[in-house]
Amino acid sequence: MNTLIHPSAIISNKAQIGNNTTIGPFTIVEDNVIIGDDCIIGPNVGIYEGARIGKRVKIYQGASISNHPQDLKFANEESIFEVGDDTVIREFATLHRGTKETKISKVGKNCLLMAYSHVAHDCMVGDNCILANSVQLGGHVEIGDWVIIGGGSMVHQFGKVGMHAMIGGGYRAVVDVPPFVLTAGDPLKFEGLNTIGLRRRGFTNDDIYRLKNIYQIIFSGDLNLTQAKQKISEDFKDDKLANAVLEFLGKSTRGIIKK
Repeated sequence: MNTLIHPSAIISNKAQIGNNTTIGPFTIVEDNVIIGDDCIIGPNVGIYEGARIGKRVKIYQGASISNHPQDLKFANEESIFEVGDDTVIREFATLHRGTKETKISKVGKNCLLMAYSHVAHDCMVGDNCILANSVQLGGHVEIGDWVIIGGGSMVHQFGKVGMHAMIGGGYRAVVDVPPFVLTAGDPLKFEGLNTIGLRRRGFTNDDIYRLKNIYQIIFSGDLNLTQAKQKISEDFKDDKLANAVLEFLGKSTRGIIKK
C-alpha cells in the first residue's frame, strides 16, 4: 500500500482507502466511505458518509461528495453516492447522496464534472458525460451515456436527457431531451442531431441518415407523439437506433422538447 495522506487531513478509521491514493491537506473523509485505488483527492475536499468512489478518480479542491441532500423529507436515512472509475470532479462541485426513494445518486465512468456543477439527490448520470461549469441537475434527473450539457444550464427535477444528446450553454431543460439530438434556445428546442458528437463516436452516415428520418417523423407536425411512435415502430422495425428513441419516449414523464 502506497497511499499518501497529508497530515492535516481528517480520515475516519472506518473509511476504506485504496492503494496509491493521494489525499490533500484539510480534506475530510467520514465513516462509511470507500475510495478506490490510484485516486487523487485535492485539498479542502469533503467526502461524506455513503461515498463510493471508483478507481483513478480525480477530485479537485473544495468539492463536496455525498453530502446530505437538499430535500426537506430527508431524515438521515442510509444512502450512497457512487462515482465511477476515471471520473474527474473539478473545483467546488457538489454531489448529494440519495434519499429513501432510491437510496442512491450516481455519476458513471469517465465523466467530467466541471467547476461548481451540482448533481442533486437521486440523480443518475451515465458514462462519458460532461457537465460544464455551473450545470445544475435537480433531484431525480436521469442523464444517459455520452451527454454533454453546456455551462450554466439547468435540468428540472425528474427530467431526463437521452444518450448522446447535447444541451447548449445557459439554457433550461424543463421537459425531457430525447437521445442523439442537439438543443438550444429558451424555451429549449430541437436544433437537429448532435451530428459532430455522433461522428466522433463512430456513428456511420447511414446511422445519422436513419436518425434524421426518425426525428423528421417526430417533429414534422403531421402526427401527434403517439402516432409518431407507431409510425417509427412500423417503418424502422427492429432498428436499434429507433428502439433507443422509442424506449426513451416510453419512459418520458415530462413531455419532450419542441421544434
